[in-house]
Amino acid sequence: MIALNAVKVWASHAPMWQRATLALTLGALTVLGFAPYGLFWLPWLTLAALLCLWQQATTPAHAFKLGLAFGLGLYGFGIYWIYISLHTFGGMPWWFAGFATLCLCVFMALFPALAGYLAKRLGQLLWGAPLLWALSDWVRSWIFTGFPWLTLGYSQAPDSPLAGFFPVMGVYGVSVMVMLMAACMLALATTQQRLRPMGILALLLIGGSLLTQVPWTKPVGKPVSVALLQGNISQTIKWSPEHAEQTLRQYVDMVQQANAQLIVLPETALPVLLEQLAPVYLDALKQHAQKHQGDLLVGVVESKHGEYFNSAISLGASATQSYSKSHLVPFGEFIPLKSVFGWIYRDWLHMPLSDLSRGTSKKPLLIAGQKVGVNICYEDVFGEEIAQQLPQAELLVNISNDAWYGQSFAADQHMQFSQVRAIETGRMVLRSTNTGATAIIDKNGQVLQHAAHDQAVILTGDAQSYRGQTPYVWWGNWAFLVLSVGGLLWIRFKR
Repeated sequence: MIALNAVKVWASHAPMWQRATLALTLGALTVLGFAPYGLFWLPWLTLAALLCLWQQATTPAHAFKLGLAFGLGLYGFGIYWIYISLHTFGGMPWWFAGFATLCLCVFMALFPALAGYLAKRLGQLLWGAPLLWALSDWVRSWIFTGFPWLTLGYSQAPDSPLAGFFPVMGVYGVSVMVMLMAACMLALATTQQRLRPMGILALLLIGGSLLTQVPWTKPVGKPVSVALLQGNISQTIKWSPEHAEQTLRQYVDMVQQANAQLIVLPETALPVLLEQLAPVYLDALKQHAQKHQGDLLVGVVESKHGEYFNSAISLGASATQSYSKSHLVPFGEFIPLKSVFGWIYRDWLHMPLSDLSRGTSKKPLLIAGQKVGVNICYEDVFGEEIAQQLPQAELLVNISNDAWYGQSFAADQHMQFSQVRAIETGRMVLRSTNTGATAIIDKNGQVLQHAAHDQAVILTGDAQSYRGQTPYVWWGNWAFLVLSVGGLLWIRFKR
């Protein structure tokens, strides 16, 4: 509290470049609130300091600049690993990869900048900024197909008292509450009013803690034994024809060592088209799953009518089924405005599977006696899309390959997003990845088992299916949107 008062006094006369430097530093520190660091309380403080800077800004334009600086610190430190995927594994020249990463960070930083600008114009910073920031996070989740990485709410999973609000309001609703925590702390430090901010803080902390005790979903049936395979295939050789046979042998050997009813392999684990696999190879996988009266789920690219899909195929005791990824990564799995940006792939970027088609099915797969909602790679960053398979799906499975980002903390951040999906839906989540983070996550977002990164591992355990529907699954992001827009209108008309 003393520090916030000091920031207020200092910011009242400090030059703009010094305030922007502090905002940049605060943004970088906020990354420590997310995985793998998990200091969920830290964003409450860094955002309180940012709100203090916005308070002392003389114009909305100054608030915009401070928000931009904060965003550059947050995303510049938080998603620096984009450079690794573009340069180290994508073959893009270092200077172009750096420029492209910077452009993405600047674009993302525009959202907190606009939140600060609009909140300052609204004239009710401590109430308007939380709603505007969360709405900007939501817009970032769908504009240009969306990239909602480092949405504020994710920092609260799974141990924060605010995590209890995930099943009710979703991640964007929790973003509002993170900013409200910051606003209340600032009010306590810099104003004479104590009762209202203390009451809101108590409501958020106690209410969230009580909500964690609500059994939104109930277990159904007996637990099923699972084996999650992490092949640790280096991204530099993953798509090399010379190493394809070795990868195929490694995975069939790992499958035969896995004695579980549900065996899950990572995204595109088999580095050839499904149609190119020898029938005897697929039969070996299928027979092993049948021997344990279960099924195997494997990531592979399949071809249909001249189109290519990033898919998950089931083999075993149940009928063969497939799920194809529907939310593709722009510039990674499809080329937006190919006539405009196609030259980037022709001259600078060399990524496999850069022109895939979207899948359309959102139905759970009936495998290993379970109704499994499958999602691939960063599809699990979009909670409203995961909810489309519920309440039918009773267990969630994510297959991914975060080897694109080297030994950065991208994989840990990605696993934290899966933890939020577990809390929002009241379902266990199984994650099978190429190099990490392979994990078994319970319905409360707690990691029950976690494989060591960058090692070939067979992670075994049990998974329990759950039936029921959380409020978030029922109303999605609509509750958050109605309350946020309604709150902004109330602030505007009250003023």
